[in-house]
Amino acid sequence: MTTRPTIEEYLANMGAGGARICEIDASEAGAGNISICVDELPRVREVFPISERIQLPLPAHNLAGRTLLVTGSGRRLRQISEDPVAAIGAVIVDADGVHAEMLTSPRRAFEKLTSEFNSHLGVHDDQVGRRNLPFHAVVHAQPPHLTHLSHIPAYRSDRAMNTAILRWEPESIVALSQGIGVLEFMVPGSPQLMEANVARLREFEIVLWSKHGTMSRSDVSVTRAVDRVEYAETGAKYEYMNVLAGGKGEGLLPEEIRAVADAFGIQSPWLS
Repeated sequence: MTTRPTIEEYLANMGAGGARICEIDASEAGAGNISICVDELPRVREVFPISERIQLPLPAHNLAGRTLLVTGSGRRLRQISEDPVAAIGAVIVDADGVHAEMLTSPRRAFEKLTSEFNSHLGVHDDQVGRRNLPFHAVVHAQPPHLTHLSHIPAYRSDRAMNTAILRWEPESIVALSQGIGVLEFMVPGSPQLMEANVARLREFEIVLWSKHGTMSRSDVSVTRAVDRVEYAETGAKYEYMNVLAGGKGEGLLPEEIRAVADAFGIQSPWLS
């Protein structure tokens, strides 16, 4: 029987993920946010003893009875590991899927949950509803090279972006076998962005919000969702460096990428 992580272990994983996002310069100041959704979380009221009632930003009927740990608005991701209960709130979704109980610590250092909570909630609700997951993690980050490429119209499509970023490391086709989905610019926190993001994260495990940042997900851990950001950002950094070098870098050829995929048993829509 597999032992489920404790609440302290979940919080530590969120801290490790937040620290790594900051180490790769993908979260300036209070930018970026993290959440997890679990089907049960023992001792949550012990760790977060202060209770208040909230209305969810959108209905989440598939999450009824589940608990989410969510970063607070304005909290720096690099600070989570120092004092996770000051930066994170716990949300227990009511049976109606519309209201919830929010639990926080006496050390709470935020007024509201992240302004991107609607996008987090929408993705969790959609993924849990479709696959009945016991655990799901979502990470929003702002990796600079990847975001910069999305400011260039020629890169702003699934085909162009994946051709650009998957050709620089043999590991990329393995770690990002489904690639990255690209959305056009939409106002942060808007219903339009939430709906488009939910739809694209059915196809992909990481989506690029053009001119803004990324959202990635994982059924395994926060750090696995962060890994996807790191691989995509590394590919974008190589692409950026190659542009500065006048496009002299060859990158992996299509047949070389396919050879790596075949060796590791990878199926991908980006094997030409």
